[in-house]
This record gives sequence, C-alpha cells and structure tokens, in this order.
Amino acid sequence: MPSTALPKPPMPSQPPLPLIAALARHRVFRHLPAALQRTLGTERQPLHCAAGQHIASGPALQRQLFWVLQGEVLLQDGEGHPLLTLTADELFGLDAGNALLVSAAVAATECQLVVWNERELQTLLREAPALAFFLPPLPAGARPAPAPAPAGDPALNLMTTPVRALIRRPPITLAPQTPIREAAQLMRAQRVSSVLITEQDHLFGLITDRDLRNRVVAAGLDTERPIADIATLAPMTIDVQNPAFDALLLMARHNIHHVPVLDGERIAGMITATDLTEQHSTSAVYLVGDIHKQTTIEGLQSIAAKTARLQQNLAAAEASAYSTGHIVTAVTDAITTRLLQMGEARLGPAPVDYVWVAAGSQARNEQTARSDQDNCLVIDDAYDESLHGAYFRDLARFVCDGLDACGYVYCPGEMMAMTDAWRQPRRQWLSYFERWTGQPEPKALMLTCVFFDLRAVSGHSGLLDGLRREVLQRTQGNTLFLAHMVGNALQHQPPLGVFKGLSTIRSGEHKGTIDLKHAGLVPIVDLARVYALAGGNPAVNTYDRLMGAAAGGAISEQSARDLRDALEFLAFVRIQHQARQSAAGVRPDNFLNPDELSNFERTQLKDAFTVVHSLQSVLAQRYRF
Repeated sequence: MPSTALPKPPMPSQPPLPLIAALARHRVFRHLPAALQRTLGTERQPLHCAAGQHIASGPALQRQLFWVLQGEVLLQDGEGHPLLTLTADELFGLDAGNALLVSAAVAATECQLVVWNERELQTLLREAPALAFFLPPLPAGARPAPAPAPAGDPALNLMTTPVRALIRRPPITLAPQTPIREAAQLMRAQRVSSVLITEQDHLFGLITDRDLRNRVVAAGLDTERPIADIATLAPMTIDVQNPAFDALLLMARHNIHHVPVLDGERIAGMITATDLTEQHSTSAVYLVGDIHKQTTIEGLQSIAAKTARLQQNLAAAEASAYSTGHIVTAVTDAITTRLLQMGEARLGPAPVDYVWVAAGSQARNEQTARSDQDNCLVIDDAYDESLHGAYFRDLARFVCDGLDACGYVYCPGEMMAMTDAWRQPRRQWLSYFERWTGQPEPKALMLTCVFFDLRAVSGHSGLLDGLRREVLQRTQGNTLFLAHMVGNALQHQPPLGVFKGLSTIRSGEHKGTIDLKHAGLVPIVDLARVYALAGGNPAVNTYDRLMGAAAGGAISEQSARDLRDALEFLAFVRIQHQARQSAAGVRPDNFLNPDELSNFERTQLKDAFTVVHSLQSVLAQRYRF
C-alpha cells in the first residue's frame, strides 16, 4: 500500500529547533541509542499546527504519542472544556490523560509536534526498552512484538465493528414527566451529555446538554417543567448489529451527535460522536454540524474549504477509499441540503413535492475533494410548468450557483438541475429512460451512464425509488441495450502497454502521467454499472454493485474480489495523490506520475489495471453483437 507518511506540512513562522539536538537533551528521548537519535533527527518530519487547529481526539489520541517541540497544546474533555495546557518538551497521548478524561488535543498557539504511531512506538521500545519506564503502557494489542503489525484502516474498523461494541454504559433513562432540574442534576452526576426518555420501556425521546442550554437557560424556561417539553421526540435510532460506520454517516448526514441504540425494541444504550473510533472521520460530524448553522453562501464557502483538509486527514490516517468517499460525500450532501433549505426560506415552500437527486460520483458516495456537479430534480406529476416552472427554476439555480461558489464547479456537460431538461416531473423522467434503453444511440448511452447512478439527497425520496425500480425492470435481460452499454464501457481502457507495462500520456499538459480517474476508476465503475443493469441490482455504490454481481452470479466471487481490490487500490492512490497536492498548495487533480510510487506500488498498479482489462474482455465476449 502507499506510504503512511504524513504530507509535508507548511513551513512554520518560526523554524523548529534542530531535532537531533532536541532528542539528545530531552529527559526521555535521550535514552535512545545515539544512532537512532541521528536517524530520527534527520528523517522525522515535525508536524506544524496553526493556533486553534484540532490535533487529535478519541482513540487516535490514545493510540499515538505526541511530543510538543514548540508552542502550547490544550487538552480538552469530551464536551470541549479545557483541562490542561502543555508547553514545549511535554508528552501527551496514549493513556496518559485517562485520569483527567482527556478527549481531545487542540493547538493553543502555533506549535510544532512530533508524532509516533503504535507501530513506530513498538520499534522505539525494541531499540530502547528503558523508554517503557517513562511512557504510559501502549494500548492493549499494541505492545512490542517481534515484528511490527501492519497498519490498519481505522475508518474500515468502523465498518467491521458493530454498534454494540461502542456502547460504554447501560442506558440512562428518565420518564417524560421528570423535572428539567432533576434531569440536569442526573446528567452532571453521571457525567453524560444526554439522557434517553422512556415510557413503558419504549423510547419516547432524548435530551442533550445543548437542549438544556438552548431550550432552557437561553429561553428562561422554568426548570420545574417536564423534560418532555424540551425533548427531541421520536429520535433517529440505530440497531446494535449495524456497523459503526452507519452510525457515523447517520450523524454526519442529519447533523446529530447523539444516537440511541436499539436491540430490537429494547433500548440498549446511547452512542455519541466521540464514541466513534476514528478521530478524522468523526470530524466530519462536526463539519456537517457547522454547515447546518450557516445562513449565508459565504458561510458555506468557509466550511466547504475545509473539505480538502478533511480528506488530507483521512489520507494521513490511511482510511480506505470506500470510507473516504462516503465521508466526503456526506459533506457535499449536507451543503446541498442546507442550500435547499436556504432556497426554500427565500422562495417559500415548494408548491408540489420534489426530490433533489445526486448523480455521478456523489450518487455513488465516491466523491473526493475535487468534484464537479452532477444533479437533477424529479418533481411530482402534479407539476404544471405554467404554475410551478418559475419556482423550481429559481430554486435549482440558487442551489447550483451555491454549490459552484462552494467549489463544486458547474458540470461541463450542464447535467445539473438548473438545466431545463434535467428538472422534470417523474413522468418525463420515465419517458427519458424508455427512450434511452429502447434506442441506445451514443448520446443515450452517455446519459444512461450519468443518470442511472442516482441517489436521493433531499425531499420526497419515493419519487426516485419507484422510478429506479421501473428502469431496472426495463434493463434486466435487455441484451441489445446491454451490448451497447458494454461497447460504450470499453471505450475506457486501462493504461497498459504492449507487454502489459504501464503506459503514460504521451503529450500535452499531463505528459508522462496516468489519468487515475478515466483510465483507472471509470472502467471499473462502468463494469459494475453493466452488472447492476443486467441483474436488476438497485445498488448505486460501485463496491456494493460488485458484491451484488457476485451474489447474483454475474461474475465469480474471485473476480468480484479482484475488482473490489483494484477499485480500492486505485481510489486510495488517487486520494493520497490529491492529499499530497493539497498539502503542497497545488490544486488536486487525477494525473499521477508513476515515479511518485515505489516499485512495489507500481507493480500493484499494473496488477490492478490487468484485472480490469481481463474482466473487460470477458464482458465483451459475453455481449458480442
């Protein structure tokens, strides 16, 4: 896999102290062998943090060791309250702050840090066992071993960890009639930020510390009133068996920080954003929270600008491409939803039902920080152009203009809801798909590729669900249409030379590079789309479509696994490439110079392209005219 090294940080306003000298004089690191001190001092890249920048939180704070070289670092509890300020030469991380219930670290001033992860700490402890005297114990399972353990993907852990594993304590519940003051006292005594409200052992609602601030203190409400008066009723819930990643996306998409957990009908507990096990992923929850607070386009622009940094954090943590795509797309969905809310506040409520629909990579939950717009509007069949046309035209223009201002540039092919053709009632959309599947000429195939990948973002999702079912019924078993789709898909070939070596772009601005998107990812996306159309699979995400293709027998389990691995590797390389560009102040793109990769990584890249080429050939044989 690509290197785990952090991207080079921007230069600080003050140069850091010579690291070799700092290691030699430090009360702990001076115990390292001199040769290792020289190696670390020469090769280790200090991390620069601006004042106010989030450094680490949750388990990521507990599983790394941080050394403050310069500046000050503020340690906070789970509610963001300050606990302790650290200065130069202090260490934090691992379980050192457990007694204080340290939950996060933030740069109090501009600072320089050195960071060691578990694997690196294992190496240090093998080289200098005396360090164990000065450092807190490594987390369970991370203590020195004969060989370093492979780096894991914390965001992938969220997908394999059930929600049940995140529940830290039995549910704290109160009856709806409980006075607000009594609830606040219980929350203080139990040191929790929320309480579940139950009636006859069924979930009734919940209250949080934010409710106490905003709905009680700020509003001057009588604290003897019942908590039912300030509760969020019928809150969103999650089942104990769901993956923790589902909880992350639920919080991010709906701007919530507390989710009750159910085991069937029984209340099992509560999880919060700070319970999730990947600090960079959970930051998406807070980013989305900020999005929903904005009331101007300028405010949304400032939040959207942080998406590139979020992707850099995920890349530095080596989060999987699958996880990164879902997290980055959740931010786009939140910005889109907020723009729709702002549009309706300006224009008034919609005259008839509609659903705002994402297309392309946003629909597939595969976005990166560099994305343009692909969207459309499906409107209820009660739509009347003469009565309602102006409203939806203005709403679509407001949202698309807002997305462009936030960095999601206009689609070059104008496949956006602000284009009249892509803002239509449901009956017209069905007519489009009937024509495209019945007369698969080149433009129709191109439009099918864009608009078959659709996902509801906001509004009445049933308008889209029924439409997709009808379209799948038309494509399943339609061999003529599928043959044309395969021919269209084969226009994107992986960049392999005559002898299966890597073939780079030969001329122009991107000479000597590989287009990771169009020559690498798009061929896999196209294959997965054909499998879904042929099998009537409603999945939209490419990874999920490949799993469905194997389950339905369209391809073997091994082939599906090979394609999923190729997809993950190519997308991962692309994300790391873009993160390096962002860190260097360069606008991210999809063009990778193979010289940036190690020999091992280039071999993996070639193997991934070979897998794609082989399965393209199989599909071409299956759907020959």
